[in-house]
This record gives sequence, C-alpha cells and structure tokens, in this order.
Amino acid sequence: MAISVSKKKAKINKKVEHKEESFFFSSFLAKFLFRIPSIVLVLILIFIWSSSTTIISGKVVHICISSRKLNDLYCISAGTEPHLDTAISSLNGTSPSVFVDQKDIASREYTLQDTGTAIVDESFTSNDTMSNVVDVSVQKSRNKSVSFRNNMVKSGDEELVIAYNDVEDQLQVHRSWAATSNTNATCDGRGIYVYDLPTKFNKDLVAQCADINPWVNLCKYFSNDAMGEPIQNLGTGWYQTHQYSLELIFHSRVLNHPCRVHNADEAKLFYVPFYGGLDVLRWHFKNVSNDVKDSLGVELVRWLESQKHWFQKSGNDHVFVLGKISWDFRRYSDTIWGSRFLELDEMQNPVKLLIERQPWQVNDIGIPHPTYFHPQSDNDIIAWQDRIIRSNRKSLVSFAGAARPDAPENIRSILISQCTSTKDQECRFLNCNSSSCNQPESIIELFMESEFCLQPPGDSPTRKSVFDSLISGCIPVIFDPFTAYYQYSWHLPQDHKKYSVFIDQEDVRKMKVNVVERLMQIPTKERENMRSYIVYELLPGLVYGDPKSKLEKFQDAFSITINNLFQRLNKLEL
Repeated sequence: MAISVSKKKAKINKKVEHKEESFFFSSFLAKFLFRIPSIVLVLILIFIWSSSTTIISGKVVHICISSRKLNDLYCISAGTEPHLDTAISSLNGTSPSVFVDQKDIASREYTLQDTGTAIVDESFTSNDTMSNVVDVSVQKSRNKSVSFRNNMVKSGDEELVIAYNDVEDQLQVHRSWAATSNTNATCDGRGIYVYDLPTKFNKDLVAQCADINPWVNLCKYFSNDAMGEPIQNLGTGWYQTHQYSLELIFHSRVLNHPCRVHNADEAKLFYVPFYGGLDVLRWHFKNVSNDVKDSLGVELVRWLESQKHWFQKSGNDHVFVLGKISWDFRRYSDTIWGSRFLELDEMQNPVKLLIERQPWQVNDIGIPHPTYFHPQSDNDIIAWQDRIIRSNRKSLVSFAGAARPDAPENIRSILISQCTSTKDQECRFLNCNSSSCNQPESIIELFMESEFCLQPPGDSPTRKSVFDSLISGCIPVIFDPFTAYYQYSWHLPQDHKKYSVFIDQEDVRKMKVNVVERLMQIPTKERENMRSYIVYELLPGLVYGDPKSKLEKFQDAFSITINNLFQRLNKLEL
C-alpha cells in the first residue's frame, strides 16, 4: 500500500513536491546563512561580486560569474524593461559564438567571440562609464532577414551577415571617440605618462636586431629613431623604414610629446612602451615552447600589477602599441605561431594600437602602417603634395606583390595574370619574389606613375602597401573590406569611395570581372577628384612625422591617434 500511494503521489503532485523541495532548500539556506558570522558572509559576497562581469547587450543586462575551473561564464540575465525576453543561451555557451573561417571572410582565420556585447570589468563600472561602449541587440541573431549594411559582400550566410554588421557597429564606437579638432594647443588635463620599463621589455629586444630574422639584419632599420637610413633620391624626410618599426617610432614620439609628464599622478593617459611585436618576431624562427613565447608578456603584466596607477581604472587609461597584426598576439591553443599576450585577462581593458586590429575587439584600434616618409615640417608635407599631384602617371594600373601558390583561395595569381596580359601602359607588375620590392624607391616611383594600385590581401588582410600607394597619390583598389575599411576608423573616412575603389574578391575569384577593364571605365574627372582628396585631405594624417618634427598646420598619424585617445577617455568619463 505504501508503495502504491508513493507512486500515485509522485505522479499527480510533481509541482507540489517541487515547491516543497524549493521551500525546504530555501529554509535550509536561510538557517545556514543565519549561522555564518556576518563578517564571513560579507567576505563571501565580496568574492562573488569581484569575480563577476557585467555584460550589457541592448536592453538586456547579464551578471556573469567566472571561475578558473570553468571554461565558460555562467550568466544570470534580466531585462531593463518589464516583460523583456532575455537571450540567456547566447551567453551560456549554447549559441552564437560565431566562428568565421578563412574561406568565409579573408585570407586569415577570424574568431568572433561575445558577438554584439560589451564585456565590462565590474570594478570599472560603478558610474556606468562603459555602458554605452557597444549597444548591439542580441535579437539580431534571431532575425532571419538580416542583410549587409555595407553592400560590399554578397552572402546568404546569416552568421557572416551578423559578424560583418557587428564590426561596423564597433567602428561607429571608434568614430565616436574621434576628436573633432586639433586640441594640441593646451596640455591641461592631457598629461601623458611613459612607464620606465625594465630594459628587457624594449631596449634589450632591439639589441637582438641582428638575430631576430635569419635572413635580414634589422639593425640598420632601427637607426635614426627607428626610421632607418635616409633615402636621398626621394628627398627630405624619406627613410628606409621597416614595416615592424611602429613600436619604436611611436615610443620616440611620445617621449617628445609636449604633454608628457614625469609624475604619474598628473597623468590622464599611461603609455606602456612594450615592444611586443619584436618579442613575438624573435621566436618566429626558433624552436621554443609556447610557454617561452608567452613569458615576457606575462612578466610585463605582473610588473604593471605592482604599479598603483594600473588599477585606478582597471587599465582602461593604459595604451599599448604593437607593431604586428593582432592575430600574432592571439595564438590558438593548437598552434605554435605567436603569443597569447592579448588573450590575457589583464589585457582586455587597455587600448591596443595595432597595424591590424582584431575586428571584434572594441579595444583593438587600427592605426596606419609606418611608411617611408617622416616629414620634419609642414613645408616637407606641402613640397611632397605638390610633387605627387603633378606626377606623370604613365600607367593606369600597377601591382607590387607576389603570388601565393600555397593559398589557392588568394586572388593574387588571377590579378597578376590579368595585369601581365595587358600592355605596359595599362598595367605594370613589380614581382616581389625578386629583390625589387626591397628598394623603397622602386615601389614609390611605380606608385607615383600609376593611377590605380591593386591591394589584394596577402598573409593577412591588411597591407603596408595601401599606405605606400596613398602617400604616392595612387588610388588603392581594395578587394576585402578588412584590408582598410574595417581597420583604420581614425585615419580613413567612413565613405571609402572618396579615396579607393572596391572590387569584391569573390567576383575576381570566380572570373566575373577583369579588374583592368573595370578600372578603365572610371572617368578621368572621378580619378582626379579622388586623388585630390587623397593628397590634400588624407596624406598628412597617414604619415608619422620625425620625432623632432614641428608640425603646426597638419596633424600626422601620431597626433591624430593621441588626440583621439584623450577624447575616448573624456567620453568614457561622461
């Protein structure tokens, strides 16, 4: 009888039994908490709160608790309005962490994490300073008719649509941080503090210049404040600058900035002169463990944790400049290339300035590759503008590069074939498999004599060549939005038609378009308007002036970056 009653009770009173269990658990919990001394309870609550993260996504707030033993966040979600549905699964590991592979987006692997959300350290959000950094509704993932806003990419893949649109949302955030005018006139509230790091984080890395690359001695490129040796044939301000010299160049400029302060208490912006790119580069061709590759970055973070100002805004007012692409600092667990420096928890809040940003990381900001031109004065810039605007452009199109036979998806071989099958005055090809591209004069002269310069992706989407072509007055032809449009929101305008031509690489890959014939159809007047915009509006802001430069009329790439960093901090403090 007892067994029969038990079965019947279990069958018809599940809800009641569940309520009783809940009541019993609640009573037990209340009695348990009552027995804990208040001071212990406070400590427990503090621990839980300190390990929590607030995620703001549209009108949904998620409080997430992390654990070193857990791979994912566990999130409790709530709407900011009554009866608002919350997309819990999108944060608790059951949906859209979108992976976009090499074939879908670009010539390299991208990982989209925490799509459309801003993850904010709770210790930094007491006054909601970051609540408006990114406001992208997770409801987009439910919208089956989402379309590309940029009209540049043809795809029916919903995840790709969401991924691209999220990139554009983040670029709008970056543009909202841009200063509207040159505020260099005063240093009030604009102090820059430069950390005096132990030499192992910068100078000692430069001292290894002869051994970093087994084929090239980089020492000569790091002379003259890392501008390299002068190039007399191109005129004043031209140097043999290496593409990986940005960290050293930026450091020299900051040391000479008029707003630099030597008392950290007077600073608003903190610059960390870690040559992370050189650190990564020195291990590329050596057989060492991943722990060795990561060690210096980890040591740097531990050193910063000994500095009191590192904690005052959770690192949000700290800036790193890294002279290689973001992917070199975001090594995947099953690969051996690069380090995991930018994957460290402590590196999520600071700003990272890179020659190529990770498109879904809001604190990764793309800034121009260093070019060969480093003007000392406004007159240097004006003289160069006059020279290239009058340049005799003998060829319609040019391409300086090399094929990628080991990358069948890359369109370079197709472009080379289309270029070499035409007359020289229509398209000129400079083969970088030879030593020709090691001579800056050859590249700059080619670009100065061309109307359009082809800029297909290479080992990664971005190219230094894009900036070499722009400062030569050659209109870049872009095949992937990640090459420029999704990178340099502080230095290139949102309207890419002002300075470039876009041709979808898929159309090239499928042989739907002949690039040379397409460019021949662009009227002369349109070319002249684009070139005038490039030369007079963009060029000054794309070059890094000599560390001793005295620019008054123009802002160079460095000045624009510094002004926008201050503007970003001002916006976050509102």
